[in-house]
Amino acid sequence: MQTPKHLPEASTTFVAQACAKVNGFSKLYKRLERKMSILGRSTSTLKNYSIHLAQMALHFNCPPIELDQEQIEDYLHFVKKEHAPSEAYFKHTVYGLRFALRMEGLDYRIVELPSIERPKKLPVVLSREEIKKLFKAADLLKHRLLIGLLYGCGLHCGEARSIYLKDIDLDRQQLLVRKGKGNKDRYVPLGKLLCKGVKQYMDAEHPKTFLFNGNEYDSRYSQRGVQWAVKSLCKKAAIKKDVNVHTLRHTYATHLLEDGMDLVTIKELLGHACIETTMIYLHVAKPGRRAPFSPLDTLYNQQP
Repeated sequence: MQTPKHLPEASTTFVAQACAKVNGFSKLYKRLERKMSILGRSTSTLKNYSIHLAQMALHFNCPPIELDQEQIEDYLHFVKKEHAPSEAYFKHTVYGLRFALRMEGLDYRIVELPSIERPKKLPVVLSREEIKKLFKAADLLKHRLLIGLLYGCGLHCGEARSIYLKDIDLDRQQLLVRKGKGNKDRYVPLGKLLCKGVKQYMDAEHPKTFLFNGNEYDSRYSQRGVQWAVKSLCKKAAIKKDVNVHTLRHTYATHLLEDGMDLVTIKELLGHACIETTMIYLHVAKPGRRAPFSPLDTLYNQQP
């Protein structure tokens, strides 16, 4: 039997076994692959869902969509308690089954799948001094501009590496972010300093299609390259926080809030679908009101 396409060989062991051994699973997988392609879901989502559906099929020797509520609850108990999986493992098991049931037009509400709460972690945010250290650590103009755009415009990694020259408006000091979060376009302000940096970079590097050139098949700056640049600059700047590319987007939102920008505007700049997502920055920002302080300082007359 051929390995299902789009899935790495090592990851398709369960899928291949289920297709070969469980009657009806191969057809289910093909429908799953087709549906995800139509909906524009990523190959990684297909891989994760299909692997967990395959494991369930092998466990019961039948396609998961044929299981009753009791069998599903037994399996989830088996996965949760006996295997002590990671949160991601259990999540993909639940979400994969939900997707398959919906896809087949079954009333998935009859099957009482547990809800999965998102971990309520606060984002890591850099201070203004740490941002300055990052700029100082960047010897290359390309890296300085990259940090400037990630922090100064609140861009995702994919958005920063996919900036088209045609979407940069230096006269209006705006950047058009295409198909950002939620697959929506949005405009973000560049500001004077970023416009100056972009022009300087374009005069020096002469990019043709994308602002940042790279060795990708479409000539874009690679995702790994962006991640490496941020990590290496943090190391050089001696920043001890757990920083990744998305940290600069969190920092952008937090600093805007501290500078007095209203939450609704920040929501639009970030491309968030709902205000609740943006409200997390209320927990990390120090806006105009008096910042929280320790009573230990006031006990000994220390200025917070």
